[in-house]
Amino acid sequence: MREMIKLFVIVTLFSAISGGLLATVKSATQERIELQQLTYVKGPAITQILEGCTNNPIEDRFKLNHSGSSIDFFIGEFDGKRNTIAFENYGKGFGGNMGVMVAINTDTDQITGIGITTHSESPGIGSRAKTDPAFSRQFKGMSIDSAFRVKADGGDIDAISGATVTSRGVSGAVAEVVEIYKRLKNEILKNVQG
Repeated sequence: MREMIKLFVIVTLFSAISGGLLATVKSATQERIELQQLTYVKGPAITQILEGCTNNPIEDRFKLNHSGSSIDFFIGEFDGKRNTIAFENYGKGFGGNMGVMVAINTDTDQITGIGITTHSESPGIGSRAKTDPAFSRQFKGMSIDSAFRVKADGGDIDAISGATVTSRGVSGAVAEVVEIYKRLKNEILKNVQG
C-alpha cells in the first residue's frame, strides 16, 4: 500500500512539474509564434489585399472581442487616411477550413480585396481559390450589402470550375466577415481613427 501511495505522489509531482514547464514554454514562445504566423501565414494575404498602403498593417493592428474570441484587425492607410481594415474569418471548403482575409474600406463600405491565408483544398482545383486572381478579383468593389454567394446559389460570384464547394466556402467566409464588420463598425472606427 505504501508503495502505491509513494508511486502516486511521484506521478502527481512529475505531472505538476511537467505541466508547469509546458505552461512556461508556451507563455514564453506565444508572442514569437504569433509574429511568425502574422509574417508568414497571414502576412502575404494582408500585403496583397492592402497593396499600396503607406503603413505597415501587421504592426498597425488592434484586437476586438467578438462572440468570445479575439479578432486581429489590420489597418491600411491610403493617401494619408486610415480608412481600410482587414481581418480573417474561416469558411468550410472541400478539404476543411479555409482562412480568408478580407479588406473593407470604412468610408465606402466596399470590399477592397480578399486573400486566402490557409487551406487544405485539392491541388490544382480548390487551391486555385488562393492562386487565381480572377476569382478573388470578383469580390473587389462589392458593397457590404451584396449577396456573397456563388451564382448557382443565387449570388454574384462565379465559382471556380470543379471547385464549387471551395467557392461556397470562400463566399461564406466573406459574408461572415461582412456581418462581423457591420456589428463592430463603431468600435472598429474608434480604433482606426483613435
